[in-house]
Amino acid sequence: MKDRKMTYYLCLFTAAILFSGCAIGEAQPQKENCIAKPAQMGTFEGENKTLGSGTVYSWVTIDREGNPSSTGVNFTESALKGLPEGEIVEYTLALPEEAASTAYNHIGIDWNPQGHEPQGIYDMPHFDVHFYMISPEERDKITASGEDCKNLSKGPAPRYIPEGYVSTPGGVPRMGAHWIDQEAPEFNGQPFNETFIYGFYGGKMVFVEPMVTIDFLETKPEVTKELKLPECYPTSAYYPANYSISYNDKGKEYTLALENLTLR
Repeated sequence: MKDRKMTYYLCLFTAAILFSGCAIGEAQPQKENCIAKPAQMGTFEGENKTLGSGTVYSWVTIDREGNPSSTGVNFTESALKGLPEGEIVEYTLALPEEAASTAYNHIGIDWNPQGHEPQGIYDMPHFDVHFYMISPEERDKITASGEDCKNLSKGPAPRYIPEGYVSTPGGVPRMGAHWIDQEAPEFNGQPFNETFIYGFYGGKMVFVEPMVTIDFLETKPEVTKELKLPECYPTSAYYPANYSISYNDKGKEYTLALENLTLR
């Protein structure tokens, strides 16, 4: 009798386990609620384009909690050769989908073979790397002329401006108004190697912009700098606390990165 009861209860127990979809001592990958999924982590590449005699691509790194920790662009060493001469050329890169929780929509890389204004400061061959917080379609609406000039001259509230940053006159189509750091080396008697600019339009931050010269990249630098940050941001997202410029001898690539991304 006891044996029959034991058999009966064992059958009920086994049936219950099978009904739940999880067997004892083994994983059931076809049932997502049986085991916890590991957090997505690693470095994910975005769009890749030809640049000079090489290539440039966007990327984002995801930490073990599944949050973005850094994002940026990599230039192959040969990308610094065979670049167009004459006018400014823009290369637009989509970010990988894993970068969706960062503040950035896409990246625009401007190659400036003759530099740009102000003369005597930024008139060296260099890259402007814009991390845009708005879409290409929204950028197309920035004409920097006529009635749109009101949006360029509209200053953001002080809490949205990093300490020491001031606006430059006017603005640039498809970009906005550029705000510079008065304490940057290039405004204090030193040569322009690299710098960091904030961009605003209609009183709202719309991009951040590391700039770096070809000459400085060719020194194969290893530089990390703490950013001057505003008190507030336009939307809740992951924003950087640092940026870096480096060279990887093994991969023969230059990296420009926004680092220490933090939810703000």
